[in-house]
Amino acid sequence: MTVATKERLPRRTKFLYSISDFTFSFTDTTMSVLWAIFMSDVVGLKLSYAALVILIGRVWDAIDDPLFGYLTDRTRSRWGRRRPYLLFGAIPLGLTFAMLWFRPPTQNAILLTVYYTIAYMLYDTFYTMITMPYYTLTPELTQDYDERTSLTMYRMSFSIIGSLVAFIVPLMMIGEMHPANYPRVFMMGVIFGAICAVPPLLAFFGTRERSEYYTQPREGIVDSFKAVYKNRPFLFSAGIFLFTWSSIDIIQVFMLYFLKYRMNLEAQSDIILGTIFVTALIVLPLWNWISEKTDKRKAYIAGMIFLSAVMITLIMLSPATSFTFILVIAVLAGIGVSAVHVLTWSIIPDAVEVDELATGQRHEGIFYSMATFFKKITSAMLVPASLMVLNWSGYVSNSSTQTPSAVLAIRILMGPEPSVLLLAGIFFAAFYPLSREGHLETRAKIDARRAAKEK
Repeated sequence: MTVATKERLPRRTKFLYSISDFTFSFTDTTMSVLWAIFMSDVVGLKLSYAALVILIGRVWDAIDDPLFGYLTDRTRSRWGRRRPYLLFGAIPLGLTFAMLWFRPPTQNAILLTVYYTIAYMLYDTFYTMITMPYYTLTPELTQDYDERTSLTMYRMSFSIIGSLVAFIVPLMMIGEMHPANYPRVFMMGVIFGAICAVPPLLAFFGTRERSEYYTQPREGIVDSFKAVYKNRPFLFSAGIFLFTWSSIDIIQVFMLYFLKYRMNLEAQSDIILGTIFVTALIVLPLWNWISEKTDKRKAYIAGMIFLSAVMITLIMLSPATSFTFILVIAVLAGIGVSAVHVLTWSIIPDAVEVDELATGQRHEGIFYSMATFFKKITSAMLVPASLMVLNWSGYVSNSSTQTPSAVLAIRILMGPEPSVLLLAGIFFAAFYPLSREGHLETRAKIDARRAAKEK
């Protein structure tokens, strides 16, 4: 049997490709962490209106993923299928990110809701326009099982740095999320909108696509979606991705609520969040090593059991808990967060070769877009529903003290809810059917078929 050879990417390519994830992680994390509390505590929107904005925005966020995924699979240009979107979407992404943090000069709740809904949809359109083709470059840049994990580790290094900056720097610029600090909020949006437009351009100039893929015949949309639902490894990897990142979405949205209203640690939030993400960055190579010594599935299960155990302990924390112990919990959480970043993203591209062996075509755009589609639809229901639970619990924005029922809701939303979602991801991983050996065999069959065609 033909043996697939090891394929190594230059570090320069890994760096220039991966740095774009700073943009995507920063903007997405800032949105997840600050936007809901910005609308409720700075703009003054009721949580019910903010939940409606997020619901509509996230539904659109899910819908446009497969649209752009399919479009990029069919794109043919002298720059390839994916890279043109990085070139033409970078600046609009920065501009629309800044729009999110503008407060229109009105107190009318309906007009504010309409503005933020439109701003969210515009921002997300350009976000998806860039991220879908960007993600699908991973299986094109390398087809090696372990090299994909290595490339993902590089990418997730910038992703974690982006999250770290998002959790710390905006709050340092803003101070407290209070109406009087609105000018600082908007300044933050403008400055980081400009900064975040640059990395996608570096990825455009620093990568190249495989010519054999962007010269292949275009397939119809029905055939593309059939390829998704017939690919068993992909369906399981999509389940892993869906539940794991939905858990992270919930954690990001309620982290500041938890620190501010349960722990009375809003002023120390940058230290706590910084500890989580610095730890996650440091231990990235550990998860890469574990994956190489075992495989991605086993490494993922170990990481998520660990993170789930950490999250469930949060319900037991109180304002009396020592700050040192809280930092220990933050370190442990960072170890689990690191596993999320490396392993969920490195599992998906292996399904691409299973599809190529079965169909003779490559549908990276559809595969990645459907993985994010499933996750975003779930998140579009979970996040607004969770915000409504908090609203019904008696939450009052900017109140110095919350009702016991509101504090209990925050504790549950921050601890047990994410833990249950992580356990669902572990269930899918337990039955994930593609091992390292199975992927190697699939690649070998594809290489043999190509060699036979060339004779």
